[in-house]
Amino acid sequence: MHRFGQARHGILSLARAGASSVVLLGAALVTASVPGTPNVALAGVGAAPPIDHIVVIFLENRSFDSLYGLFPGADGLAQAGAAPPQVDEAGEPYAKLPPFNGPPINPAAPPVEIPALPNAPFDLAPYAPVDRPINASIEMVNNFYQEQMAIDGGKMDRFVVQSGSPTMGYYDGSQLPMWQFAQQYTLADHFFHAAFGGTGINHFWLACACTAVWPDAPADLVAQIAPDGTLIKDGLVSPDGYLVNNLGPAHASELPLQTMPHIGDRLDGAGVSWAWYTRGWNSGNHTPNYPPFTYFADMAPGTPGESLHLKDEIDFVDALQSGTLPSVAFLKPGSTAHPVNGGGLLPDDQWVADLVQAIQASPYWSRSAIIVTYDEGHSFWDHVAPPVVDRWGPGRRVPAIIISPYAKRGFVDDTEYDTTSILRFIEWRWNLPPLTSRDANANNLLNAFDFTQ
Repeated sequence: MHRFGQARHGILSLARAGASSVVLLGAALVTASVPGTPNVALAGVGAAPPIDHIVVIFLENRSFDSLYGLFPGADGLAQAGAAPPQVDEAGEPYAKLPPFNGPPINPAAPPVEIPALPNAPFDLAPYAPVDRPINASIEMVNNFYQEQMAIDGGKMDRFVVQSGSPTMGYYDGSQLPMWQFAQQYTLADHFFHAAFGGTGINHFWLACACTAVWPDAPADLVAQIAPDGTLIKDGLVSPDGYLVNNLGPAHASELPLQTMPHIGDRLDGAGVSWAWYTRGWNSGNHTPNYPPFTYFADMAPGTPGESLHLKDEIDFVDALQSGTLPSVAFLKPGSTAHPVNGGGLLPDDQWVADLVQAIQASPYWSRSAIIVTYDEGHSFWDHVAPPVVDRWGPGRRVPAIIISPYAKRGFVDDTEYDTTSILRFIEWRWNLPPLTSRDANANNLLNAFDFTQ
C-alpha cells in the first residue's frame, strides 16, 4: 500500500495533485557531482563536524501527543494521567467532553461527529480517518492569545473550551511512514514550537527568532486587551505593534517590509549557500504565510535575494538530482500534514517520507542532517506544559525527528528544544552569530547526534 523504501530502489514519484512532474531518483542522481562545502573547526567534534547540508522540513499543525503520544519510550499519553482534566468556561471540569457535530467544511464529505466521551484523550481515527482531512473547523488554539488561554498557566486544561472535543483526539502514529524514521533515528519528545500562535508567527521565528513588527497597523487589525490582560477583541496585530496572527491574502501586501536580520543574512555573510523551497512558488499559488522571507526588505519580490534564495518544491528535488543542493535548505512541501487543508494525514506523511528517502538516495546523504518538525500544534492538546521563556513562548510540544547518518539510533531525546534550536544548530555548524537572545540561549540539537558513528 505504501511506497516506503521506494526511493532507495531508484524512483520517487512526485506526480500528485499540486506537483508538476515525475522525478526519477536513481543511478543518475547517485552519480551526480556534489560541490564541496568547507567545514569549519568547532569545539566538541574534533577538527570539524561532518555535516555539510542541513535540510529542515517544516510541516503543519500537530502536537506531540496527537501524533507520537503512543511512541515507546517517549513522554506521551501513558504519562498524561496526572494532567488536569479539561474545564468549561466557569473553570469546572467537564463531566464528559461535549459532543461535537461540525459543521463540515466540505458539505459533500462526511462530517466529523463525536459523541460525548470521557474527559480524557481519545482515539480520533474512528471519527476523522487518517487517510482524509478533518472535515471540521477546529482551528482556534493556534491564535496567539487563544493558545495562551488554552495553556492556562501550564495546566493545559482549556483546549476543549476553545476548540471543542476534537482537540483531545490523537492518532496511533505507528501506521505512519515517518514513525519508522523516528524509530530508526532520533525523536525529540520535548521540542516546542517557538511562539504562541499559528503558522505565520512561527515561520517568522524559524527565519529570524523574532516576531514581525507592524507599528502603524490599521486600527481594525489591532487586538484590544483589557487592563487585567483579558482579550476584548482579537486581531492580527498586538496593541504594541507586533504581527501575532496569520496574514491572509487580503493583508499580505500591507505588512511593512522587515529589516531585522534573518538566518539568510547570517548565511550570506559567511558565504554559505541556502534556499527556502515552497510548493507553488513558481506559479504564485502558495499560502502567504509559508515563505516568511518575502516579508524582509532584502528578500522582497523583485529583489536579487528573492531570485537567488526563494524557490519551488520541485526545485528542491531538481537540486538533489543536479548536485546543486545548498548547504541549508528549508523545505515547505505541498503535503504538510495539515489536519484540515491537507490531503489527509497518512498520504501527507507518506509524501514527507518519500522526500526523506530521496535525500537518503542522493550523494548528499553521507554528510547531511534532516530535521522534520511542525510549525505549531493547531488546536491539538498536549499534556506537557511548555517552559516559560518570554512573552512570545514557547508554545506546545510538536514532534521533531532528526535523521542523519550521525543521528543517534533508536533514541528518544528528552532535551528541551524549541524551533530556535534549529537556528542554533545552523549557527553552530557555520560559526554564525545569533540573531536574538532566543536562539543564542536555545539548546543546540547536539544531543541528537553521535559524531563518532
